[in-house]
Amino acid sequence: MEVTTIKLHTNTKSQLDHFREYRNESYDELIQKMIYIVKTLKKQPKLSIEAVETIEKARKRIKQGNFVTEKDARQRLGL
Repeated sequence: MEVTTIKLHTNTKSQLDHFREYRNESYDELIQKMIYIVKTLKKQPKLSIEAVETIEKARKRIKQGNFVTEKDARQRLGL
């Protein structure tokens, strides 16, 4: 996969950081998620609102430490 570098103002980066669901989420993942939400918003506004609300709930849950690690998920699934 081809990769590129983009310049961001420090303030823009800080605002992007606010939308990360987890600390190691890449900016590419975050931007892809935002693009998906914008495209969906144009086609199905109600669904986009649900997506944003789901992301916000997930962020709160993760901040509270209420999540399953990949290792735990693998154990639960017997992988």
